[in-house]
Amino acid sequence: MDYFFIETLGFSDAVFSFFILPLLIFLARICDVSINTVRIIYMLGGRRLTSTLLGFFEAFIWLMAIRQIFAHLDNWMCYVAYPAGFAGGIFIGMIIEERIAYGKVVARIITRKDTSVFLDFLKLEKIRYTRLESFGPDGDESIIFCVLERERLEKFLNELKRTVPTAFYTIEGVKAARESGAMPEPGARMPFFSRLRSVIRS
Repeated sequence: MDYFFIETLGFSDAVFSFFILPLLIFLARICDVSINTVRIIYMLGGRRLTSTLLGFFEAFIWLMAIRQIFAHLDNWMCYVAYPAGFAGGIFIGMIIEERIAYGKVVARIITRKDTSVFLDFLKLEKIRYTRLESFGPDGDESIIFCVLERERLEKFLNELKRTVPTAFYTIEGVKAARESGAMPEPGARMPFFSRLRSVIRS
């Protein structure tokens, strides 16, 4: 790598050591940590092949980055670029994870208010739900259970806050959900590369 940038491209040794090399390590760390985030998402979703391929590229990029660290142990800029890239990769990975919105979530809603308008919204959006009547410390309450795709969660929460603003709710991830063909299998979701293209376009 040194030869390519110094001899072929004509950069000085100082520019390569204190700018180009740390920048490459920084970008490599961002890539491999971001890939790791996506890999975990698909691994938890049961996508074995996708997560395996992502693991290969993650390890390969990490190996290239750590190789340059050991080849330039006297360059303190590399020690700054490596953890900075790791931190940047976590941030970018979280953004990618939000954009991909892969998988399903279960929402639990507890409220003492009237939920008829919100239930009409669920019916209109064809979101399956179960409503229970219960009793809490403050009296009668309604509990609503829903399972929906993560990509629909934002609209779901916006409507909940609009119609039942005082409701207490929790959101948890679901690995798989199916009922009489109403819910698709986990593997029936959009393939990884198609989803990646949609993230890039957005």
